[in-house]
Amino acid sequence: MSSASTPKQKATATDSPTLDMLYGDNVPISAKKDIMGDVYCKVADRYDAVSDMISMSMNKRWKQRFIEQMRPMPGDKMLDVAGGTCEVARRYLQYQDTVNHDTTSSVHVVDFNDSMLQVGRRRMAQSSWMDNERVTFAQGNAEDLADVPDNSVDIYCISAGMHNLPHPERALCEAYRVVKPGGQFACLEYGHTDMPVIGQICRWYWDTGIPFLGQVLANDRASYERLAHSVRTFPHQKRFAQAIRHAGFHLPGAGYELYQWGMMVAYIGSKPGTA
Repeated sequence: MSSASTPKQKATATDSPTLDMLYGDNVPISAKKDIMGDVYCKVADRYDAVSDMISMSMNKRWKQRFIEQMRPMPGDKMLDVAGGTCEVARRYLQYQDTVNHDTTSSVHVVDFNDSMLQVGRRRMAQSSWMDNERVTFAQGNAEDLADVPDNSVDIYCISAGMHNLPHPERALCEAYRVVKPGGQFACLEYGHTDMPVIGQICRWYWDTGIPFLGQVLANDRASYERLAHSVRTFPHQKRFAQAIRHAGFHLPGAGYELYQWGMMVAYIGSKPGTA
């Protein structure tokens, strides 16, 4: 595996592996953004609550562990992509406050879905972080972060967002563009469980259990069926790690860490160069 230990020419979406071809999805790629946008409009207000129930509260533990593994530094500026409900942003700022005793770090939350952003704004409205402008919001596309300058953020973070994108490789190229040399790339994404028995159970759970729970808990089977299908058809973690490296990032070791046998996968790497 390439170590990406020295700076390289940035990959572009046209020369990177076409991850969208691996989705095995009967939905046209051109329609996926609109379909997933509609799904998230429907589930925005109850997204985190139902996700916690579906994951048996593991969702919160995964995100906390993810932040702790990132080990953000005082003063870091984080870009939280697809972070509308602010679950990761809130944990990031809490870490900075309590572990680093830092009040200068900040997070800019970007999400393509305004309904999700509205949930995040409401949650942060009464916080000192909002008063001090340590958290800001913008509607935007992960595949085209036009309003984010080159080499401008210390941490690029995306949690459970890559599987929703029509072209994840374009988002990886944008991530490489906006992260400072020496900065961090951090992605938390649903994965594939390779252990035969556990993997079979997980596949049944995604295909059958989660749509059923979506119907029972949120009266919306169709939206959670689409979410589950988007997760199940996302590339295997080995292939996605290759795509991250192809975009230019250095990933240590195997390139990822499995949470709960691969139900969730953390990819934490860096952009070559010095800040």
